[in-house]
Amino acid sequence: MEFRHHHILDISALTPEDISYILETAANLKEILTRPIPKVPTLRGKLVAHLFFEPSTRTRLSFERAAKILSADVFNFTARMSSVEKGETLLDTVLNLKAMGVDLFVIRHSMAGAPHFIAQVAGTRVINAGDGFHAHPTQALLDLLTVKEKKGTLAGLKVAIIGDIRHSRVAHSGICGFKKMGAEVYVSGPATMLPSAREALGAKVCYRLEEALEGADVVMALRVQKERHGKDLFPSLREYARQFGINAERLALAKPDCLLMHPGPVNWGVELHPELENDPRSVILEQVTNGVAVRMALLVLLLGGTA
Repeated sequence: MEFRHHHILDISALTPEDISYILETAANLKEILTRPIPKVPTLRGKLVAHLFFEPSTRTRLSFERAAKILSADVFNFTARMSSVEKGETLLDTVLNLKAMGVDLFVIRHSMAGAPHFIAQVAGTRVINAGDGFHAHPTQALLDLLTVKEKKGTLAGLKVAIIGDIRHSRVAHSGICGFKKMGAEVYVSGPATMLPSAREALGAKVCYRLEEALEGADVVMALRVQKERHGKDLFPSLREYARQFGINAERLALAKPDCLLMHPGPVNWGVELHPELENDPRSVILEQVTNGVAVRMALLVLLLGGTA
């Protein structure tokens, strides 16, 4: 199959066949991570710029790890300590870095649509590493890979996503991705954090947590996006944990072999009870490993390397 996309901006732009091809490529490349020296020359001579205008640990470092494994050169840019502090615009930053020979930009920005804007005007490949509360396509892809590895399929599964759905780019991309691949998605959380049925992207909105969890194959808890609220949407973190935090008793409503997921960072004692930290159903760290594999796959597919 030929991969015809020039950018990865949103899961909605990918067909199920595209997603399957990306996951297959990632699964093949994942083997490299187990080698004594995990290094291949696939993207030697390519220059990848990581532009992060918001804090990040897993996404930023896994993109850096992926590029270096593939032998690409890397610019790691953060807004602080850059000319952004002097008033330079996003477009000027990108055009100046492009003038230095950048082949692909990985962009995280607080404004929804920022990566789309750069893809339109810069004439360079772009991967969206998270834009506002709009989309986080690479997180959705690594979650799909993790579930497919464990369950063998994505079609027909019940996926429960719990938490701050309305403000979560992870939820938006995840719902779209799981639905495209044939899963049923249920969402639950405080009413102030739930989308309307019209805005739920095809997911079933559950005002009772138990309805979402019952019989679920996958349970994904989300971090409360307090920095995106602008006002308090629930009484306290303690109250949130009491009403919507996932503990062993609540997880027992799901299937016995369910997968427990979280995109990170986890606020233990809020979204997840500490008793689940070493639960055998948790695949949280495997999500992190698969994040490297998925981002390797996207770099190879967009920059023309051989998987």
